[in-house]
Amino acid sequence: MKNIAELEKLKQITTYTIELNAELYPKLRKDLVEQGFEIKKTPYSFFTATKNKFHVTLYKSGKLLIQGKETPEFIQYYLEPVLLKKLNFGYEDVLNDIQTHEPRIGVDESGKGDYFGPLVVAGVYVDPDKEKILTKLGVKDSKLINDKKIKVLRDKIVELCPFSVVVIGPDRYNELYDKIGNLNRLLAWGHARVIENLLSKVNCDRVIIDKFGNNKFILDALMKRGKKIPVVQKVRAEEDISVAAASVLARGEFLRRIARLSKEIEVKLHKGASKQVEEAAKELIQKHGVEILKKTAKMHFKTTKKVILSID
Repeated sequence: MKNIAELEKLKQITTYTIELNAELYPKLRKDLVEQGFEIKKTPYSFFTATKNKFHVTLYKSGKLLIQGKETPEFIQYYLEPVLLKKLNFGYEDVLNDIQTHEPRIGVDESGKGDYFGPLVVAGVYVDPDKEKILTKLGVKDSKLINDKKIKVLRDKIVELCPFSVVVIGPDRYNELYDKIGNLNRLLAWGHARVIENLLSKVNCDRVIIDKFGNNKFILDALMKRGKKIPVVQKVRAEEDISVAAASVLARGEFLRRIARLSKEIEVKLHKGASKQVEEAAKELIQKHGVEILKKTAKMHFKTTKKVILSID
């Protein structure tokens, strides 16, 4: 597949068939059950899985039949990347063929590896003109930029581009993590809301995000607007200026929030999950009691148990 026109045709597909290797049958059935499909026995098949008006039938011949308006999404987000582990449907190929000057939304997060502070997800819409400016400013993956420059670039990005930021503070993060029980699902939740927020502001037909887990997490989390366009997860997506800008915006907001939190509780909260972080956590507990961690830290980190045991 070599152009956007072909992608648009594929988005209209409502029926798709493929030969499936027998070794994949058990995983397919298990995954469909987990996704909420109802499994039934039908003639000449191992089963038919149904969800609303969408059907997936695995015939005894090995043919897999997919039927319904969700067919393109099912192939893009589950069949190829998760079950088959190869991309033939074409979204990745189309993305790679798009010239870098095409308008797109980039999304990235910050804070998932930091014990203290929030989880921040940011999205930035970049058009050809803004891409040139961002490149000249030196926007790139936030991991390659020092904190001082990140703060400067963050302000520039906010001035230049339509954007959306979702901040999940420690209190809310711990509540959602206890409820969802999976960091990648939580990330998908944040990414989906950023995408929906931006699509309400700009007219855009492509989104790029850094790959962080099973593609179906994003598919499940996306809402009305996001489900209408291809959302492509790529390894090292920060190489694209739109995702790089999102990473800078997210990191800039994270740094701003953790600094404010440090000032409020009068304890310097360090980044990451280092020895310094452990010492800061001990100081927090000594000053405010162990409950303060719920308001400042991500409780599921091993750091929590390590610090509490060291105090006891």
